[in-house]
Amino acid sequence: METPKSSSTLMASIRRLHFDAIVAFGPLHVACFFLLWIPFKWSYVAWLVATYTVRMFAVTAGYHRYFSHRSYKLGRVSQFLLGFLAETSAQKGVLWWSAHHRMHHRHSDTVADPHSPARQGFWWSHIGWLVSQKSDACDQRIMKDFDQYPELQLLNRYHRVPAMLFGAAVYAAGGFGVFMWGFVLSTVVLWHGTFSINSLAHLWGSRRFETKDDSRNNFFLALITLGEGWHNNHHHYMSSARQGLKWWEIDITYYVLRMLSAIGIVHDLREVGRAI
Repeated sequence: METPKSSSTLMASIRRLHFDAIVAFGPLHVACFFLLWIPFKWSYVAWLVATYTVRMFAVTAGYHRYFSHRSYKLGRVSQFLLGFLAETSAQKGVLWWSAHHRMHHRHSDTVADPHSPARQGFWWSHIGWLVSQKSDACDQRIMKDFDQYPELQLLNRYHRVPAMLFGAAVYAAGGFGVFMWGFVLSTVVLWHGTFSINSLAHLWGSRRFETKDDSRNNFFLALITLGEGWHNNHHHYMSSARQGLKWWEIDITYYVLRMLSAIGIVHDLREVGRAI
């Protein structure tokens, strides 16, 4: 029989959850089970890989290396388009994402870190912090460099729209089966690929640099996140556009940025730099 104390603890835990975040994350995970009733096609796998890769690049090059760390420069139109593409990942607004990430670096693996597995445990760092009301607000002053742009404020306010439009476009292009593989499953896999850097990359791997946090380099995580798995390198050189420092440290995001730099879309690509 449930005691009043355990009941109050449960209710307190529920109140700490963020309803909108649960609605966003829960149903897509459940929907993945319906893939068992969709006849398999290799073309669906191609859609999964393509939509995952394009959006993972937008997360790593956009949310992370550009908006969080300013490791290169873009024109205003390119900046907006990259922010829009990043928000198709359904990982909330561009200013929200980057503000929390900057806080992570300022207080990495301390009690003030929004998602430290060393302080709050694996599940909190992986997804718990996202569905908590504690993560809803962010200090906009930390993003004053980008908060000055009205179009980015608009993107941040209506962050669900890019993901919804992306899902609709995938459905229109290929129908229900493609939608389930190229949006639903792709988004869920993309979430956990991204979140693994917050959790596993502070628990599992090697350390080249003696940073003040528990960041790790992990080859497998680098493959699935297009280079973000070189996390200890990143915490040492936070504003570097390049995270794979050795020739064998594959960093696909950096390679693409180098190509974009060569054709004049990306400017002032920083190899190493001081942290924000």
